[in-house]
Amino acid sequence: MTLLDRVRGLIAREGPLSVARYMDICLHDPEEGYYATRPRLGEAGDFITAPLVSQMFGEILGLWAAEVWIRLGRPERVRLVELGPGHGVMLGDALRAAKLASGFLEASEVWLVETSAPLRQRQATVFQGAARAQWTARLEDVPADAPLILLANEFLDCLPIRQAVRTADGWRERRVGLASDGGLAFSPAEPITPPDGLARLPLGTVVEWSDALNRVGAMIGALLAKTGGAAVFIDYGRDEPGAGDTLQALRGHRKESPLANPGQADLTAHVDFPAFLAAAQAAGAAVGPIRTQGAFLNDMGVGVRAAALAKARPDRATSIQRQLDRLSAPDQMGVLFKAAVVHQPGLRVPGFETVS
Repeated sequence: MTLLDRVRGLIAREGPLSVARYMDICLHDPEEGYYATRPRLGEAGDFITAPLVSQMFGEILGLWAAEVWIRLGRPERVRLVELGPGHGVMLGDALRAAKLASGFLEASEVWLVETSAPLRQRQATVFQGAARAQWTARLEDVPADAPLILLANEFLDCLPIRQAVRTADGWRERRVGLASDGGLAFSPAEPITPPDGLARLPLGTVVEWSDALNRVGAMIGALLAKTGGAAVFIDYGRDEPGAGDTLQALRGHRKESPLANPGQADLTAHVDFPAFLAAAQAAGAAVGPIRTQGAFLNDMGVGVRAAALAKARPDRATSIQRQLDRLSAPDQMGVLFKAAVVHQPGLRVPGFETVS
């Protein structure tokens, strides 16, 4: 029985599913969920992330982490954590670059927070022999007795979202039900209170929110308020409140209907960074300005790093320039992707001291 068959059976028994529950099943079902069984990253997979575009991305994050440690006063112990490490490439590049900060690696206890068994196996090959690298499925299991430096790239976009649509009868939560042909279809369900400031949007408008995103924001904020440190999140999303249906499925680098093949495609949605940061701030942490990925990387010196790589390997100069453009150009990842920071109050965080 396929995951689609089981989802149809679940709907027949219990009624239409919230979009959030549908996403959670598709991504994390133990038997056929995408991340539980078949995550495929890279050019030969379903999607490519910035760390797989170029080593420069991870190196910049490593320099960021080391500089945060320096600004914390070079503590003797620090937890260096990555949420959703994928293939482990980003953290591997980050640790290599962070060697430039004398004492940082010796002070760092590395934690990888990963729920996917296949990805854990892939990460283990990268960190084989790294005695201080540890794995857990939950951030809550990382000891909170030292400052935290946290990295997260394309982690928040996988958190389940809920959706509502404005109908002639008012705002109704969107659910996943059964179509007349036996497939899956979206349908409006029970009425909900109109989202703040959006009550007069046109009929058919879809709005999104994420209880899971808010919970993660609050948890990160409370943790950093307790332990000190900083966390940087890079993802595609919005830097101001807005409406629109951003739920998407990617398979083989092509978009398809999120309802077409449960468990066989990656499901994501644009991150509501203002809501995420508001939750972290309400929990006691400080937050910085939301920046574009391009602006953050440029301020952190990615252009200088690209020039150094091209000088060392003139035969790869054209390729390195393409990689730099892919990461930072406005018409590629540079603007769609945003960078946000949560940190202990009073800390000046590199890359977030100016706004552009």
